[in-house]
Amino acid sequence: MKISISLSIIFLLSVMVAWGKGPVLPGLEAQRIQHPIAIDAMLNEEIWATEDHWTDDFFQFFPSDTSMAMAPTKVKVAYDDKYLYIAAVMFNLGPRDGYVSTSLRRDFRGNQNDGFSITLDTFNDGTNAYLFGINPYGVQREGMIGNGGLNRTDFNLAWDNKWISAAKIYEDRWVAEIAIPFSTLRYKEGGNSWNVNFYRIDSEYTEKSTWAPIPRNFNVTNVAFTRKLIFSEPLQKSGANIALIPYTAVGTNRNFQTGVNEPLKPTFGGDAKVGLGPALNMDLTFNPDFSQVEVDEQVTNLDRFEIFFPERRQFFLENADLFADFGTDRIRPFFSRRIGVDRDENTGQNVQNQIQYGARLSGKLTDDWRVGLMNMHTANDPLRGISGKNFTVAALQKKIFQRSNIGAILINRESMDMGKGGLAVENGDYNRMAGLDYNLFSADNKWSGKFFYHRTFEEENPSDAGTAHAQLSFNDTNFSAGLAYSYVGENYNPLVGYTPRNNYQRLAPEIAWQFFPSKGKVNRHGPGLRSETLWNEQLGITDELHTLFYRVQLHSFAELTLMMNNQYTYLFFPFDPTRMGGEPLGVGTYYRNNFLSFDVRSDPRKVFAIVGVGQVGEYYNGTMANFSGSTEWRLGYLANISMNLSYSRIRLPAPQQDADLLLLGPRVDLTFTKTLFWTTFVQYNNQIDNININTRLQWRYAPVSDFFMVYTDNYFPSTFASKQRALVMKLNYWFSI
Repeated sequence: MKISISLSIIFLLSVMVAWGKGPVLPGLEAQRIQHPIAIDAMLNEEIWATEDHWTDDFFQFFPSDTSMAMAPTKVKVAYDDKYLYIAAVMFNLGPRDGYVSTSLRRDFRGNQNDGFSITLDTFNDGTNAYLFGINPYGVQREGMIGNGGLNRTDFNLAWDNKWISAAKIYEDRWVAEIAIPFSTLRYKEGGNSWNVNFYRIDSEYTEKSTWAPIPRNFNVTNVAFTRKLIFSEPLQKSGANIALIPYTAVGTNRNFQTGVNEPLKPTFGGDAKVGLGPALNMDLTFNPDFSQVEVDEQVTNLDRFEIFFPERRQFFLENADLFADFGTDRIRPFFSRRIGVDRDENTGQNVQNQIQYGARLSGKLTDDWRVGLMNMHTANDPLRGISGKNFTVAALQKKIFQRSNIGAILINRESMDMGKGGLAVENGDYNRMAGLDYNLFSADNKWSGKFFYHRTFEEENPSDAGTAHAQLSFNDTNFSAGLAYSYVGENYNPLVGYTPRNNYQRLAPEIAWQFFPSKGKVNRHGPGLRSETLWNEQLGITDELHTLFYRVQLHSFAELTLMMNNQYTYLFFPFDPTRMGGEPLGVGTYYRNNFLSFDVRSDPRKVFAIVGVGQVGEYYNGTMANFSGSTEWRLGYLANISMNLSYSRIRLPAPQQDADLLLLGPRVDLTFTKTLFWTTFVQYNNQIDNININTRLQWRYAPVSDFFMVYTDNYFPSTFASKQRALVMKLNYWFSI
């Protein structure tokens, strides 16, 4: 495979910037205590009563990053053999009516929520961290940060674990008290310091503040900007670290189109989390059930290729970046949602396929080495013509320079022989992948990059089965720029990955400016240009998209981006632009389109809020006006009523067909208490001629232990005749040993 010289040039530039050093700020000493603390947000223990070892030098992150925080915050940390304790006091500037909490449901997110959060980089690598947060009403959230916290998508709140916290509102402040078990964390035994940051979001003053100052052009969860948490004595292993999470479930399913009716039947299974020392974790699963996961929000698909939906299943989430961060957004060698999904040979549709068991080892071997090993096995389903599959993934990552790393990954998917009861591998039916990635993060976080080469292997062992990528980005306060080059071979075929197309090369430069007015309601604004061009040797240029944009963000967190776009598309297979069975556009036809688009986000603190994107202008050989977004009505923290809406008005000349594509998704989310929730989600999609109803009751009767009742129904919109109906009840419990 011939790789463009641009890959080598970008790589050499990356090595030149990887050695920079970041600022060093005074740390905070964690006080060792001999007696446990009662977590009640009263702060009446002796350790909190003394004036020493509190830190209150918080810096403003938003709306500015050039001053100390307007609303004062002070924090103190202590620890014993079992817990890390954090006390935080969030002062107000004066009397206030209340605080903003969008829900009482765990894992709140968004700029509108008042809250206090902690990021813990327990291995001091500047790229991975835990996040724990609490709001004034005592609602918890926890997550994992990967990839340095560079982008919003690198912050995953789907990860859950057991910890203790309390919050209390006073007249002039609110107080949080937190106890995080050391058994919940992975860390270096014998270490005496971690990288840490604390940050606060205050809705009254539209202020974000952090203990370690972060330039406002980065994310508030960025792991490059931290200070030291120093332990007065080296940390030791916290004892047994085992969690057993068994479940029992009962469900029934009826498909009215095929006549298949599955009677009510019980199932059993469970997960286990075993800490192998303080730095490694073993996840085990047997006959897992993922019925508590909400239905994916449908989208109107006007793209020629497959749509990506994120992973939400708990088993795959701890240290997920070890597996999922290889490759890029549209060239992923491993995508865990491929496991447990297969093709029904009777209908040609993708369906769930039962996972029988799985094991997953992940974590740190040393300060510089991380490892990830996974094996999963799915069941035979002869009625649907599905053979069981065995999936094996191995990943190894080494830290280099200050924050960068290099990693290798091996993936093997093999089909089992149904004729032998699924107990033996079917000869020749395998798909394998090997890859090498280099991830660049400069110490000051201004430079980032990614470079990789991957190759797939199958029985025929075709040529041109590899992919290569080089990307380098620069991000400063007022200026950012980037350049990316990709090569995807004609026979590159990662069946356990997400690569919706192959046989192309791609070049994508981008550049943007950002200005910060000293007065007025505008916080930042500025223009930018991004572009991408795809081509291959057989056809030449097949795709182009050139976008000139201008982005404005207000002090209220509201945003507006306006874009002018020029797009070129060459069709190398027949394509119906409406995806509704109309006359397709022919192979070899090509189209140059101009259109305007926008991205709008209103003030999220308001009772009514809107988020949406849209476009108007040329579309293939016709025109399209499109809007996709949601409106939300918030009734305090007890209820959120929202409406997802997508409407596309497509007008095409004969013999193609016009279309009005409508997707409506009303949603009601009720949080009766911090332990009882009810969500109902309705989706009407005329593109696939379907109405879907999903309603879910969740009772969190103990920490991280739930009872779920989930009902799902699909209808034909014209007659309301049912297509498929399912009811599932599930009970699980988290045992800590």
